[in-house]
Amino acid sequence: MIVVASSNGNVGIQASMDVLKSGGSALDAVEAGIRLVEANPDDHTVGYNGYPNLLGELELDASIMDGSTLETGAVAGMKDYVYSISVARKVMETLPHVLLVGDGAERFAAEMGFEIEPEMLTNEMKDFWEERLKRDMPDDVFDNIKDQPDLSRWVTLASDAEKAKSTVNFIVQDKDGNIASGVSTSGWAWKYPGRVGDSPIIGAGNYADNRYGACACTGMGEMAIRASTSHSLVFYLKMGLSLHEASTRTMQDLNDLQGRFISGMNLVALDQAGNHTGFTSQKGKTYIYQTDDMDTFVETEREFVAIKHRWG
Repeated sequence: MIVVASSNGNVGIQASMDVLKSGGSALDAVEAGIRLVEANPDDHTVGYNGYPNLLGELELDASIMDGSTLETGAVAGMKDYVYSISVARKVMETLPHVLLVGDGAERFAAEMGFEIEPEMLTNEMKDFWEERLKRDMPDDVFDNIKDQPDLSRWVTLASDAEKAKSTVNFIVQDKDGNIASGVSTSGWAWKYPGRVGDSPIIGAGNYADNRYGACACTGMGEMAIRASTSHSLVFYLKMGLSLHEASTRTMQDLNDLQGRFISGMNLVALDQAGNHTGFTSQKGKTYIYQTDDMDTFVETEREFVAIKHRWG
């Protein structure tokens, strides 16, 4: 049994392993680990107290995938509910759909009995949002931001291509060899309202298949959507490449993307045999893992593959 996660999964990885040791499924372990990250007010990239959009509103995305059946559920642009990974799982288990967004996701969460959280941002985060936008935005624009007819022009001015986005990834293999993967995020800081990244898009930021392995991403989600990054890695495993070869080629594929906005990408991956890895286009990035014979997790450096950055 093994749990692999992005480094910010450190608050949840032990709970995930405890689920496995008590006989729980890979899906149970993914959900348990990610929920603790979603509830962590000190992690501003996932769940409660995450970075808001340009309007100061917190919109959450998440997906979960069962590698034994290839079933999946996801939510995007959801407000007022902390545990987006759990809502995503309910989508998978309850509906004939895969993805619910916005008002529909919120209605469904209420229908499933999830508790609404009317204050998803701390005062400190609200103050930080205001201070950050006012670096580039005149006071009169900020004071009337919801009525601005040209809100789109502020996205590239206020955003930081390196610091404004992240995610939590969990990949788990249980005692029966079943693999599950989950991704949750508050999305790109200061994003245009309604922006959806790769986290809830199956094949982009998240993919799991018992027969071959799984991959989950964090970074500039637009890139993973365009390149189908998570599915590509699993497909390369299907074609017979080793986990290292599949991961390297998947990262290299991102260099084929053209356009004005190319930034960083990170991934964690697991193959059917339980081998794990992490890759990044930013040197020094790490990921964590824990097996059932370990008392605690290990943090290890991801392998670096260069991606040429350009912004604007």
